[in-house]
Amino acid sequence: MHWYEKLNQYFPVEEMKSREHMETLLKERSDIYHKDEGPNHILMYVELDKFVFIDYLFVSQHARGQRLGHKLLEKLKEKEKPIILEVEPVNYDHSDTGKRLHFYKREKFEHAGAIGYERRSLATNEINKMEILYWAPNNETEEMIFDAMKKTYDMIHTYKDHHFYGKSYDSVEDTLTYSEEAENKNILDNLLKK
Repeated sequence: MHWYEKLNQYFPVEEMKSREHMETLLKERSDIYHKDEGPNHILMYVELDKFVFIDYLFVSQHARGQRLGHKLLEKLKEKEKPIILEVEPVNYDHSDTGKRLHFYKREKFEHAGAIGYERRSLATNEINKMEILYWAPNNETEEMIFDAMKKTYDMIHTYKDHHFYGKSYDSVEDTLTYSEEAENKNILDNLLKK
């Protein structure tokens, strides 16, 4: 099965970029947008000078429990840069969301509670609330993570969006917010025990 089809079957439609969008990023932005693919995984990520952004991380169901996800993250952690990713809030009707959050908590990721992220899906036209997790090897601040997310949104998520989807994503200012007084609960604190 093609790598895009694996991602498309696993991730919700509102989180997916189109195949053309991702293949164009791999071709036209190959200096920063990368794919690490194996028989049991797909890792799509952005690497810039000061951070790494994980766009998609997929480990096949029959390879789970073999520490493959841990090994992939370790390769990225060796770069000694903050690692940032988006996750959907816990949905207890969908067991993978809780498992995913437990995994990132074990990997020492933190929740960026000061960052609000609500992105309108061009596929469904619905607003999707997402949370930002990050790993900070040098105690990088949430403000730095916020700036990195804005850069990622502008350079990757909205890259040629009108060309691919016939319309544009909302502006970064309407999508990402930063407030140290934010009341976003730490989604990693109260995970149900496995």
